[in-house]
Amino acid sequence: MNHQTVVIVGGASGLGLETAKLMVKRGSSRIGLIDRNEQQLAVAAESLRGLGIEVATAIGDISRRESAHASFQGIVDVLGRVHCLVNSAAIYPRKDIFEITDDEWDLENAVNIKGTYHMMVAAVRHMQQYVAAPAVTGRIVNVTSVDAFKAHPQNAHYAATKAAVVSLTKSFAQACAKDQILVNSVAPAGFATERAKQLGFLGELSAANPLGRAAEPAEIAEWIVMMGSSRNSYATGENVIVSGGYIYA
Repeated sequence: MNHQTVVIVGGASGLGLETAKLMVKRGSSRIGLIDRNEQQLAVAAESLRGLGIEVATAIGDISRRESAHASFQGIVDVLGRVHCLVNSAAIYPRKDIFEITDDEWDLENAVNIKGTYHMMVAAVRHMQQYVAAPAVTGRIVNVTSVDAFKAHPQNAHYAATKAAVVSLTKSFAQACAKDQILVNSVAPAGFATERAKQLGFLGELSAANPLGRAAEPAEIAEWIVMMGSSRNSYATGENVIVSGGYIYA
């Protein structure tokens, strides 16, 4: 990561925190974490500081433009120029397709779509201050899901939001190409988070996967780090599926 600054939304736990740790291992010296869980955020920040890097945190409602942009700016005020944004915050409910309420739709859309959108706008506006073509100005990596590409009647509202993020990724990639900002997404199949273990469907995920197991968060983080690092100098508007053969697209 060449001592770059990375902001990770949803970075207090799970895939976001695994990504932060791997970013540090690969050379990032400044990490910004944005999350809604204040307690987990404090613990995650201390664990990263223990690795000898500078860490800034922000708590905010990313579903609202003003709050999302203020959270990003708060990180900038502490760490300076941001080179990479990772959007890994999402709500993952499970509900029969015929039973989804308006409130459940609104919450899912607010966090997974609007939150991702607001954070990308904040990052792009910031990165545009540093355009130096033909060098890459900045990178954005959105975490989507293989659910965006398959039928999912037990989780249709989540799947729909992830399909929307795939679309947003492509639109931002085209809009930002002139500024040399690369925008991509990584779409994992189910992976072994603590929440997946608690909800009891990890066995189901493993059985459905050709490799016979769900991925570990660190295995997904590898792809996020690659797309957000200097190793990616040309790919933009791409959605990388990391599913262990669960789906091909």
